[in-house]
Amino acid sequence: MSNVTIPDRRRSFDRPFVLHMFTPGKQMSPFDINMAADAGYQLLPTYSEVTLANVAGLTQDAIFSRGPKGVGRTAIFIGGRDVMLAADMMDAARRAMVPPFVVSVMADPSGSFTTAAALIACVERQLEKLHGIDLKGKRVTILGGAGTVGRIAGVLAHRVGAHVRLSSHLGLDAAKRAADETNARFASGCEGVSGADARAVCDSIADADVVLGCAAAGVQVLSAADRAGAKQLLVAADINAVPPMGLEGVGVIDSGKLLSAPGGGYSQTVGIGALAIGNVKYQTQHRLLTQMHRAGSDGEPVNLSFVEALTMAREFLAESAA
Repeated sequence: MSNVTIPDRRRSFDRPFVLHMFTPGKQMSPFDINMAADAGYQLLPTYSEVTLANVAGLTQDAIFSRGPKGVGRTAIFIGGRDVMLAADMMDAARRAMVPPFVVSVMADPSGSFTTAAALIACVERQLEKLHGIDLKGKRVTILGGAGTVGRIAGVLAHRVGAHVRLSSHLGLDAAKRAADETNARFASGCEGVSGADARAVCDSIADADVVLGCAAAGVQVLSAADRAGAKQLLVAADINAVPPMGLEGVGVIDSGKLLSAPGGGYSQTVGIGALAIGNVKYQTQHRLLTQMHRAGSDGEPVNLSFVEALTMAREFLAESAA
């Protein structure tokens, strides 16, 4: 009988990197799936209509089935459209883990965490570049502030010392309700203001240093003429890339461009458009997913939310400016 060595496949087999993707919606976003694949994840099982009560069980099924070594190549992504629910689901997943069965978790519902982080980082960059100042003490009005991106942008702006107003087109009561809910969940201090009509919008931006357009795609929330009433306005940033622009006069590729004033000439206000913000958002999400993937190899799980997203967005902009 010949002496033949049979390779031990159990020893040579590399466990695949698996990212379990939870969403309370009917389907996971193809955008997030593509981003995760490009970050290096090999298997991307998605779980739809996940409730908060389901998270612990799904998490434990995901971690206990891989063993202490395989668990390092396992991670969880939380999507959906509700920022408060996503934060709660992230907390539930972390509570369900039992050392050494601990994996990385990232939340980015409807892309809101990375988009809001990119938005605030871009505003910070322009304030520093043009005026040598930051957001501390600045008055920030967020049009569409009751939405997913608006709420998180408000939380981030408040955390760096800005005075934040969340505006809603549904009126003062809706705005106050959104501000109260957001403040209670994320320990922020945002104020609710009405954006029910042009007069209310003008009142809310009259003394603003920064205006953020976070309304639904294709909805204009501020005309150039009304913007002219904001005499102290330094930065106007808009995440809407679908015509008409949310903030009239802010082009989608603008990145610190001086905005024209009604009647000719230029104002002191610079614009930041949706594609300029979107590039930073894309890079931020890719880098966070890549960080989580690498953490699987290093054996040090990470938890990634909007705070970490802002740090990453700032790092990308600093590198781009170097």
